[in-house]
Amino acid sequence: MRFLIIGAGGFIGAIARYVIGLWIGQKWGRIFPLGTFVINVSGSFLIGLLMTILTERIIADANWRLFLVVGFLGAYTTFSSFEYETGGLFRDGEWLLASLNVILSVLAGFAALRLGELIAKTG
Repeated sequence: MRFLIIGAGGFIGAIARYVIGLWIGQKWGRIFPLGTFVINVSGSFLIGLLMTILTERIIADANWRLFLVVGFLGAYTTFSSFEYETGGLFRDGEWLLASLNVILSVLAGFAALRLGELIAKTG
């Protein structure tokens, strides 16, 4: 049963990742991997928010963590895409954009994680 719960969350998360990444790429272009950046930061926010709510505020059934965090966020966040796109920027000689992507992704992702935790604890 747990595999089905994770799979269902992953199915939805993968589709959300694709749709959001596609929309951002079409709207703002693909010179900088903004879609992956937005997905990683929003995923960091959501894991901070959800894990805090599910473990500290409402102590939800473990199946919710499996569905939302392992399934949905596991498929939604895109660390492997982040690495590949950053490597591509480096290979293309775009050292500044590659470095900017690493620094902004880590800092904004961590800030989003903390913001999600804070909102979950005070909201």
